Amino acid sequence: MFEIIFILVFVATLLVTGVTMFTIFAATGLALFVMAIIGMVGAAMKLLPWLIVIVLGVWFFKKCVYQPRR
Repeated sequence: MFEIIFILVFVATLLVTGVTMFTIFAATGLALFVMAIIGMVGAAMKLLPWLIVIVLGVWFFKKCVYQPRR
């Protein structure tokens, strides 16, 4: 949600300052790209503890629980 608000305020600021439309489109595209990357990194950081738990669970299962047939 923060990303969308930032983009809207950024575009409004560019419109008020009198920048050309091409520059506004280019800056908006770049800002959307940067905010999408930052949002994905934030989502990955949020999921990182769960990914660690899953990796530890699989390791524990293979090491201690699972016994292959001989």
